[in-house]
Amino acid sequence: MWDQRLVRLALLQHLRAFYGIKVKGVRGQCDRRRHETAATEIGGKIFGVPFNALPHSAVPEYGHIPSFLVDACTSLEEHIHTEGLFRKSGSVIRLKALKNKLDSGEGCLSSAPPCDVAGLLKQFFRELPEPILPADLHEALLKAQQLGTEEKNKATLLLSCLLADHTVHVLRYFFNFLRNVSLRSSENKMDSSNLAVIFAPNLLQTNEGHEKMSSNTEKKLRLQILSWKRYQLCWVLMVSKALKKVNMKLLVNIRGREDKV
Repeated sequence: MWDQRLVRLALLQHLRAFYGIKVKGVRGQCDRRRHETAATEIGGKIFGVPFNALPHSAVPEYGHIPSFLVDACTSLEEHIHTEGLFRKSGSVIRLKALKNKLDSGEGCLSSAPPCDVAGLLKQFFRELPEPILPADLHEALLKAQQLGTEEKNKATLLLSCLLADHTVHVLRYFFNFLRNVSLRSSENKMDSSNLAVIFAPNLLQTNEGHEKMSSNTEKKLRLQILSWKRYQLCWVLMVSKALKKVNMKLLVNIRGREDKV
């Protein structure tokens, strides 16, 4: 079993040496402990709650995924042909009522209109205490998208290896669902580009969300969309074994270089 700290060090060194990408220091255990402590004080809420405080369901091939995410995606699979899914807004009044029901533990997704369920799913990611794609990686992700095609793919995959295992499971599950949506784009008009435009701001949140969009912010948003599309391609195609192979190869290379010194 490889030491995860050593794996992370190898990844950071490789990203910096070969791609010129520096990943800022991790906001470590203190933030995670704060969320874990807060989790014990949260009742059955679904929105605005850390992942570890949510009920989870075991999903074959993906591991334990937040139950709300599984229920919402399962419900939407039945309406995957709906034109404008995720683009068309649901009723604000109905969304508020559904959110209150879910936070009080009431199951209501099966009878809700698909556009309302889609709206709840976007709100779920948008209201996470921390974005599912950690803020510490945002700058590195944006820089990776400015590399050449081959380097871009490799750098993004390496950055993916810095994510927590649970985040990997959730992203793989969700991106596979979105891939299924895009495969029906001839009916629902939601190809990968349209889905990226909608979900990039929710998965790659910034603290500029409530400010007037400047040209610099707009440029960042466009890069976020490109970065999100790159993630979609990576996570649909790769599995956990691929991550482990990359980790081990990097460690062997790092140790080999150290032995020569």
